Amino acid sequence: MGYFVGIDLHGDNNYIGILDEEDRKVFKRRNRNDINEIKRVLEPYKKEIKGIVVESTFNWYWIVDGLMEAGYQVHLANTSAMQQYEGLKYIDDTRDSFWLAKMLRLKILPEGYIYPKEMRSVRDLLRKRMMLVQQRTAHILSMQTMVNRNKGVPISGDTIKKLSNEEVMGMFSDVHLTMSAQCDHEVIEVLNKQIYKIEKAVLKEVKLKKPYKKLLKVPGIGEILAMTIMLETGC
Repeated sequence: MGYFVGIDLHGDNNYIGILDEEDRKVFKRRNRNDINEIKRVLEPYKKEIKGIVVESTFNWYWIVDGLMEAGYQVHLANTSAMQQYEGLKYIDDTRDSFWLAKMLRLKILPEGYIYPKEMRSVRDLLRKRMMLVQQRTAHILSMQTMVNRNKGVPISGDTIKKLSNEEVMGMFSDVHLTMSAQCDHEVIEVLNKQIYKIEKAVLKEVKLKKPYKKLLKVPGIGEILAMTIMLETGC
């Protein structure tokens, strides 16, 4: 007898559903998000478990890593690609866990990529950099708008990045506009430092693979952006 396990994962709990090869529900239970508790729950079925499906939610790292380290065959469900199989859900059941297990049993589960644990933190660090870059851009745009609105002249983003504290202080005669510009400028400086620290750490840790070096010939793509693309594609 073989078993197929689906785990409906939430922020602070999970729901485990187990099906057998005849599509019978043999176990169901809500659990705390604790890997040791989950392993204890699965232990009686371990030798017969054919695979475990976990949803690709925002918090899947810990459970997928823990189950793989315990020797289970783990699959990451691609939630965005599963809508076509909504009709396979059990009419009297609201738990996605059995739906996940059923798709695995039928061999139609749309799977997501389980990114290698050893490189996952570097990829996430580059995602953090991207978020900081977006925030910096927002503050640069804020200063550009302020200058254009109050002085009627454009100012480039590169110029704003290079402004000294004294230059920012002298941009406006109005004390409130000056304070607003100072706020943007100080935040931009902090973000610049954090972005640089991340770039330095990533460049020390990861080397751009040969196929991705071609991206450096594309205008606007530097080594960090090329590395981000490389890691996001799972290479």
